[in-house]
Amino acid sequence: MFLHIGEDVSIPLKNIIAIMDLDVTTLSKDTRDFLKISEEEGFVEVVGSDIPKTFILAECDKKSRIYLSEISSLTLLKRAGLIEKINYIKKQKKN
Repeated sequence: MFLHIGEDVSIPLKNIIAIMDLDVTTLSKDTRDFLKISEEEGFVEVVGSDIPKTFILAECDKKSRIYLSEISSLTLLKRAGLIEKINYIKKQKKN
C-alpha cells in the first residue's frame, strides 16, 4: 500500500518511519538542527509549492529520505489508516 503525500509523490507505507507536524516538532532545536543537516546533506525533498506542514521520514533502498509535504500530518495519518488503528488499540486497552 502507498501513501500519496502530494504532487505526484507516493511512498510505500512500509518505508515510512514517521509522519511529523512541522509546527509542533520544530519547536525543538534538535529537530531544527536535524532537518537543517539533512537538507545540507541532500536527504530532503520538497513536495509541492506551498509552505510545508509536515515532514515524512522514510527509508527507501536503505537510504533515509525526508519529504516536506504541504498536506497536514493529520490528513496523511488518516490516509494511511493509522488514526483508525490508534483508536482500535485504545479501545482494546480499555476492555
